[in-house]
Amino acid sequence: MNFELSEEHLAVRDAARDFAINECKPGVIERDSTQTVAYDQLKQLGELGFMGMMVDPKYGGSGMDTLSYVLAIEEISKIDASISVAMSVNNSLVCWGLEQFANEEQKQKYLVPLAKGEKVGAFCLSEPEAGSDATSQRTTALDKGDHYLLNGTKNWITNGSTASTYLVIAQTDVEKGHRGINAFIIEKGWDGFEISAKEDKLGIRGSDTHTLVFTDVKVPKENRIGEDGFGFKFAMKTLSGGRIGIAAQALGIAAGAYELSLAYSKERTTFGEPISNHQAIQFKLADMFLEIENARNLVYKSAWHKDHGMDYALSGSMAKLHASEVAMRTTVEAVQIHGGYGYVKEYHVERLMRDAKITQIYEGTSEIQRIVIARSILKD
Repeated sequence: MNFELSEEHLAVRDAARDFAINECKPGVIERDSTQTVAYDQLKQLGELGFMGMMVDPKYGGSGMDTLSYVLAIEEISKIDASISVAMSVNNSLVCWGLEQFANEEQKQKYLVPLAKGEKVGAFCLSEPEAGSDATSQRTTALDKGDHYLLNGTKNWITNGSTASTYLVIAQTDVEKGHRGINAFIIEKGWDGFEISAKEDKLGIRGSDTHTLVFTDVKVPKENRIGEDGFGFKFAMKTLSGGRIGIAAQALGIAAGAYELSLAYSKERTTFGEPISNHQAIQFKLADMFLEIENARNLVYKSAWHKDHGMDYALSGSMAKLHASEVAMRTTVEAVQIHGGYGYVKEYHVERLMRDAKITQIYEGTSEIQRIVIARSILKD
């Protein structure tokens, strides 16, 4: 068992770290305040090959493994989780889902520009009445012979207005339950497709989160992914990998808050000495370091499972659950270490604390992850 990163992995990590510091950090506070999407940085990530990291080069991707992707997400998330979630959705939900399950024609038309970063994708599962209960889809796609007629509402959609390509989950046969769900590829600009309200969020405020409304949208039959009724399985398989990306994001948020706290503790003085000399601060830093290292091991292990063709549903859920809860605890303590300075935007940790909360919610809440873990350990 080797816990050392390869030279290739270190190169990816360092490239992502340099990009985060030099390109993402300038303006991050303003983007958060004004809810501005980092369009230029996302374009640059595409040029670096970071928007289709795990996609085969024959489809325009970088052909990297999941661990490389996790390392990049972690580094970007230390600085700007709004950029990393856009990157995560495009990589592990949209590109991965298309590469694994789309036909060749769909891959050439949709996957190639997404993997190259020329276009951005969105994954549309959640609805006003269907969040954790993904089987309760109210969005319908009625079979009209040569096309489907799509009607319904999707909300909490990352890359909602930035995207050009949308993977939409919809019910085609209510009587069949989850076996009557399909996945479709939808393009921006189609008649009846409206990009509605942008959410005013607590955290990841630079992320483009919208409600999408579909009214009699004609979807060609060739835009269905997989066989009839494959949609629910498609969504669950894709989200299993997506959770590894969100776990890496949570890990990065926690690590970023810890690194800021460690540096601050050596600079800030009270009672004539750096606060890092006080045992109360030392214990906080020690606990943060320990929890982050444990989270990192879980995240990297889930990526390793995926890269080696092993079942990663359990390890991915464990990584996502633990890393997200570590992110929340660590960022709260980071604000505490910074004292009053931690409560103002200039010192970054308050933003990281707000960003951390969503990692316990999206792509499967902490409660859902506990259900997945419990079912796995009790099934035998």
